[in-house]
Amino acid sequence: MNLPLRVTGLRKSYGKVHALQGVDFELSAGECVALIGPNGAGKSTCFACIAGQKAPDVGRVIWREQDILNSPAHKLRQMGVARTFQVAQVFEALSVIENLQLVLKAALGVSALDVLQNCLEEEAWHWVHQMGLDNLGEQVLRSSAANLSYGSKKRLELAMAMAGLPDPQTGLLLLDEPAAGLSPVERLDMMHRIQSLALKGTTVLYTEHNMDAVFGVADRVMVLIDGLLVAQGSPSEVALHPVVVERYLGRSFVWSEGTAHA
Repeated sequence: MNLPLRVTGLRKSYGKVHALQGVDFELSAGECVALIGPNGAGKSTCFACIAGQKAPDVGRVIWREQDILNSPAHKLRQMGVARTFQVAQVFEALSVIENLQLVLKAALGVSALDVLQNCLEEEAWHWVHQMGLDNLGEQVLRSSAANLSYGSKKRLELAMAMAGLPDPQTGLLLLDEPAAGLSPVERLDMMHRIQSLALKGTTVLYTEHNMDAVFGVADRVMVLIDGLLVAQGSPSEVALHPVVVERYLGRSFVWSEGTAHA
């Protein structure tokens, strides 16, 4: 089995608070996996260690046979790792197209002689189409990204993350609450796009609090509680796990194919 991402023995403490207590898991190529758990479970710390924002006290993160711990963002991108944030991060002074042109050009190297508007426009439009941003109209796409709705900013951020990868179909996409702040319709659209990326080969790991963006979407669900990975498996297996039900989902949680609610 092709297991390009291997996380072993992650431990991280803040004084007497043990945020991670030895977390181990693996992801297959093209797998879409959700990392969930209650507030304070260690999700953010685990995610930040994998994404390079925090250094664990102990442990390893291996992506395609390369140790990526403590790697700066530009090195991670070169190794095929991209991430998004809970609050969408885009260059609001630039247009939608220019945001994508900048990311694409940065991956190839930027010269003082470059004129952004002349760089890789066809490739930028490819990602506009991929993320459904073309329905905004060309006038909006060529105006400041600050004018976009929050849902459109989320889609733009996802497009930028993918555009920066050397080979999106073999990359690792780390998504910090991709559905946060979105309406139910926008969440459905966002998660459908993420599923589509995984089906094309991108390996996806995401954290999320909206259960409708987890159950019926993820191929596999992993649950952190008190810094320990207490359960992992298919959505149906995790939805019935007694510890997960008792400590996180609650007994009123109901899941059926494509639907989740408490």
